[in-house]
Amino acid sequence: MKRELKALAAIAGVFLLFYYVPLDSARIDNAVMEALLLTQWYARKHVILCLLPAFFIAGAIAVFISQESVMKYLGAKANKVLSYGVASVSGAILAVCSCTVLPLFAGIYGMGAGLGPATAFLYAGPAVNVLAIILTARILGLELGIARAIGAILFSIVIGLLMQFIFRKEEQQKYEAQPATPAPEVSRPLWHNVIYFAAMVGILVFATWGKSEDTTGLWHAVYSAKWIITSVIAIVFALVLIVWIKVTWWKVAVVGLVTAIMALAFPGHPVPAFVVALVGLAIITGSTSGEPREWLKETWVFARQIMPLLFAGVLIAGLLLGRPGSEGLIPSHWVANSVGGNSIGANLFASVAGAFMYFATLTEVPILEGLLGAGMGKGPALALLLAGPALSLPNMLVIRSVMGTKKTVVFVVLVVVMATISGIIYGMLF
Repeated sequence: MKRELKALAAIAGVFLLFYYVPLDSARIDNAVMEALLLTQWYARKHVILCLLPAFFIAGAIAVFISQESVMKYLGAKANKVLSYGVASVSGAILAVCSCTVLPLFAGIYGMGAGLGPATAFLYAGPAVNVLAIILTARILGLELGIARAIGAILFSIVIGLLMQFIFRKEEQQKYEAQPATPAPEVSRPLWHNVIYFAAMVGILVFATWGKSEDTTGLWHAVYSAKWIITSVIAIVFALVLIVWIKVTWWKVAVVGLVTAIMALAFPGHPVPAFVVALVGLAIITGSTSGEPREWLKETWVFARQIMPLLFAGVLIAGLLLGRPGSEGLIPSHWVANSVGGNSIGANLFASVAGAFMYFATLTEVPILEGLLGAGMGKGPALALLLAGPALSLPNMLVIRSVMGTKKTVVFVVLVVVMATISGIIYGMLF
């Protein structure tokens, strides 16, 4: 009966929405267009270069890393200093957004990682971004950049510890329910797997390396050479596939050759070459029995679970808030007028708004620059910086499918509350 009432309520809600919504309103038209434009922008800028490689990495975690290894280093009984230390600084290596980190989080959590280290990784992945922190310090002020760096690292550890403590009974039951298994047979040395995963992460990091505001210096040099670096890492990855993963050499050579041709044919446009490389990787792994085929199967499992929720979330976020610099159903001046000063309400609003908005990597800095110019307080600015990059509506929908509604709600509340408190303290000091 309860299930039928829920279905009736959903049907009635959809009916009333379409019956009463003023579809001839200019704001509605603009919001719908913003939702479509944001989704198109996300598809063009993030899916091929960010999300699909992340799915392959997540699939590789499921196949090439044993559950025993995950439990040893990230499980509930693992050394806390080691597990939380690794998780909290992961963003320094993974310059990813709140959506790209999701397949990686789902991979390690599904393999048995403790809730605490897994959620610490989930927060730190997009939040502890070295380039974003440096950009924050240069454009928004040194003290705000330092506060963001310290706050993000501490947040990841504290949130992980609190999640582990709040759900300690469930985590203990999950740990005790896992059957004792003998030590797995090692098919290849550890350093083989290290190079294998480092190559995939390297491709993901350098292919999505953002442009620096500087025209000189290390960051500009890396950006200028990003595709050369990515190509060298891709060659190493190809050799790993042939020598250690046992993929037929001529298949890898054909995919590499076609990818190189596409890169030369479309200079400055990496998407065609990336598409060829990813499709080729899917073909050669799917046509190779054993671990490579299992790798493709696990990659598809993550893609099937996460992609629909992500696109639904991006559509809703675009409908409500619009793209950066634009607005959807919610007028942008409402946001600007609600984050002035350093009141509890201003900091809480900034945290909640940041949690639901979608920020691509580095886009939060120019958005905040505009808001600060419009009268935003420094405390709410830090609150948005600590809540925004690590959370988004698409992110929430996906992590709910991975760890359930209750844990997702607690995780989001912890981020919002801690960001609000940090904003208030920072606003009082500065």
